[in-house]
Amino acid sequence: MIDKSSLSMVEVLSKIKDGSTIMIGGFGTAGQPAELIDGLIELGIKDLVIVNNNAGNGDYGLAKLLKSGAVRKIICSFPRQSDSWVFDELYHAGKIELELVPQGNLACRIQAAGMGLGAVFTPTGFGTLLADGKETRHIDGKDYVLEYPIKADFALIKAHQGDRWGNLVYRKSARNFGPIMAMAADVTIAQVSEIVELGQLDPEHIITPGIFVQHVVAVNAGQGEAA
Repeated sequence: MIDKSSLSMVEVLSKIKDGSTIMIGGFGTAGQPAELIDGLIELGIKDLVIVNNNAGNGDYGLAKLLKSGAVRKIICSFPRQSDSWVFDELYHAGKIELELVPQGNLACRIQAAGMGLGAVFTPTGFGTLLADGKETRHIDGKDYVLEYPIKADFALIKAHQGDRWGNLVYRKSARNFGPIMAMAADVTIAQVSEIVELGQLDPEHIITPGIFVQHVVAVNAGQGEAA
């Protein structure tokens, strides 16, 4: 019997080792798997490479992970906003590496990994510092930059409901990067507000099929659930 549900967050997260590359879903705090992040911090895993849309908000969730000293490098599209003081302090102190990726390119490169593509050509970044050292090509009258897929060892994502097969549905804008990250990681761990019985999820509403999910953990709804 296939059963990807787990009552032990610690047991699931203990599969993550030092030096892992981890995709973390969320657009700001909307759809951010805060409880999984807290569990990761408690395990004391270090030297992580994190892929996320931004670099944390306030002292919550991802920012809390950065503050713990667990992250060596972050790949993101929006590292600075009014409440990104944790990242700012670490970056200016030389304690964290940053790979800046335009948001569309970030999504495209994650999708490329999930689709098994070798690379993609994108016009975004051409003629800027972000294209330095990268292959460029003139195609059909337009200039492009070659970008490689972003893959991960693990993806930590948040969904609204899941079943024991790993099928997931999301709530409103909390969906954001979760579906494509699930496809681009070797192991996907999803936190959900509720694990329902098989057949309870409307097949037309399932966004992430269970084939892309290895573990489902039910947690109490946290910040960002309404987003």
